Amino acid sequence: MSLSLKMEIDTVEDVTCLNPELLQLPEVSPFALKTTPLLVDDLFSQWLSLPETGNLVKSLINDAKAGTAINACANFSNVNAVGSNSLPSMFSSVNAPPLSPRSSSGSPRSSKQKSSPSALGSPLKLFSDPMQEVIPQFYFQNGRPPTKELKEQSLSKINHLFNNPLNGLVIDEFKTVTKEVCKLPSFLSSALFRKIDVDCVGIVTRDAFITYWVDGNMLTMDVATQIFEILKRPGNRHLTQVDFRPILRELLATHPGLKFLQNTPEFQDRYAETVIYRIFYHMNRSGNGRLTRRELKRGELISAMQQADEEDDINKVLRYFSYEHFYVIYCKFWELDTDHDFFIDRENLIRYGNHALTYRIVDRIFSQAPRKFAGDVEGKMGYEDFVYFMLSEEDKSSEPSLEYWFKCIDLDGNGVLTPNEMQFFYEEQLHRMECLALEPVLFEDILCQIIDMVAPEREDCITLQDLKGSKLSGNVFNILFNLNKFMAFETRDPFLIRQEREDPTLTEWDRFAHREYIRLSMEEDVEDASNGSADVWDESLEAPF
Repeated sequence: MSLSLKMEIDTVEDVTCLNPELLQLPEVSPFALKTTPLLVDDLFSQWLSLPETGNLVKSLINDAKAGTAINACANFSNVNAVGSNSLPSMFSSVNAPPLSPRSSSGSPRSSKQKSSPSALGSPLKLFSDPMQEVIPQFYFQNGRPPTKELKEQSLSKINHLFNNPLNGLVIDEFKTVTKEVCKLPSFLSSALFRKIDVDCVGIVTRDAFITYWVDGNMLTMDVATQIFEILKRPGNRHLTQVDFRPILRELLATHPGLKFLQNTPEFQDRYAETVIYRIFYHMNRSGNGRLTRRELKRGELISAMQQADEEDDINKVLRYFSYEHFYVIYCKFWELDTDHDFFIDRENLIRYGNHALTYRIVDRIFSQAPRKFAGDVEGKMGYEDFVYFMLSEEDKSSEPSLEYWFKCIDLDGNGVLTPNEMQFFYEEQLHRMECLALEPVLFEDILCQIIDMVAPEREDCITLQDLKGSKLSGNVFNILFNLNKFMAFETRDPFLIRQEREDPTLTEWDRFAHREYIRLSMEEDVEDASNGSADVWDESLEAPF
């Protein structure tokens, strides 16, 4: 640009600001402009050097001096029409990108700037409200509320069952509500009734039930959570053994398979205790006596309760509730408890299974290595402790049993079984084989056999995880401290193998309890016949049933 032209431009006092779109330059990448800011100056200099640009500027200056209205757009359109074929030297006519389309009403951006200027006053900065996505609620502190359809169905059943002059039900009438509305086992009826009847008025009204079951969102909870909420005491986050006693009392009072016990309340209590001990043995894996909701969901108790409510023969409910299983456990304890003080000591336990166990493993049990005794009598095991022992001894394939015996063999408590620890317990087994004139098996050979059965990650030690990953882990413990079962494993009784193949769903405990119940019942029949033939007999010598 010449100096005279620049001076003429500077002398103009009222020069219209040019629209940036009048440049009519091809599109340039914003990234290129940002990285090379001098490119804009170069483009502007090239635009000013065009002949058409000089004519336009002179025309605008003359119009400004004359005081006429300035129409820059019209002037430039004429110039552009004349010089449309001449492009800046930096763009060739062949490779130039196309211009963005222009409407007859002007630039869309310009029209938007005039109609809705931004708050900052800049026509180039426009902001729009971001799209707000509505996320549905997925957490409910008191449980997910029921759907409208489910709520209406439940209210219809509730209105039908509570349709009486009292507008409520007493405890004997509440069982129908428990089964039809709540879909829970019938022997939970009393516990649910007392949960709602907090004031102990002896009646549950329609409104009180709706408040607890429908408005309290119990309707949408899973069965395990419903039972957990019904049984647990206020303020607790876990279940204790005491919380299960009400449902066991109702089961004993209402189940047809347990009616024969109604005249023997002592054995009713023993049955209820045994069932509760078995539940906590299998499900309370932490062993702290506090059953959590998660443990309740992961166990098999809910399905066992539902089966017990539908099955008239309680002995078919093998999980927890079988009376035959209770009979076997209690009779075994009664046989060992010679003075019937409801405690057994070391010498009593040595006689278990026809002296099957070694002294060393019995000493470990009474040192409370696998489990702290529930009783307070020094050096004696109570009934609850015996239930844990017997379930572990007769089914060494279960995880609670593996954990029980692992703690016994792990003398230093470091979480691994070393060859020295296993040899310590096997030495007594070896001595017993020699005394019984059996062919002894050296520990070196036994260790190789154990390693082959367990296949641990490290050959110099065995972890609890190694044992849980092998189906033959139970035999490892039999080798170390139960001579009778060790010999049975070595001989491989084909009859027992065939039994296992015929019904693989039965556990080792199920098979043992079935065999023992038959044996005990036959002995009781013989004893009854023998006692009946005598004129006088001592009632204290009778079997406990």
